[in-house]
Amino acid sequence: MNMNVPPIFPPASHLCSIRCDVGPLVSLGPAPLGERRYVSLLGGDVSGPHLQGSIVPGGVDWQIARQDGVLEIDARYVIALNDGALVEVESRGLRHGPAEVMCRLAAGEPVAPTEYFFRTAMRFTTGAPAWRHLNTVLAVGVGNRQAGCVLIEVFRLS
Repeated sequence: MNMNVPPIFPPASHLCSIRCDVGPLVSLGPAPLGERRYVSLLGGDVSGPHLQGSIVPGGVDWQIARQDGVLEIDARYVIALNDGALVEVESRGLRHGPAEVMCRLAAGEPVAPTEYFFRTAMRFTTGAPAWRHLNTVLAVGVGNRQAGCVLIEVFRLS
C-alpha cells in the first residue's frame, strides 16, 4: 500500500427516495448474537431522478439487536417500476445512536436523522432488459425511521 497516494472516494449521485410502510416489530427472542427480530415491509413509494415505482408488499427486514446497542439490518424487498419491471433490493446495514435517542425512536417519537446513524449498502438485481445496468450498481442508503414507515435516500456510488 502506497501511503503517499491520497484515498480515492467515489462520487455519489442521488438515485431515488424510498418511503416504505412497515408492520409491527416481531421478536424471536434472545439468540446467540443478540435479539433476533423482523419487520414486515408492507408497501410504499419510490421516486427520484432514476427510479420511480412502488414497493411490492411482502419484503422483510431481518434484524439483530446486538448487546452493544447496534441494530444490524438485512432487508430484502422488490420494487415494481412504473414500466412494470421488477427489481430486487438487498439492503444490509447498521442503525445506532445514543441510548436516549434510540428509546425515543423505539417509542415512535419523531427523531431527526442527524441524531443517529442509519446507513445501508444496497444492491439491485433484475432481469428486465431496460434495467440490467442496475445489476452493476452499489448504492448507499441514508435512512430515517419514523412511526409506521422508513424513509431512505439512495445514492449510487460511481
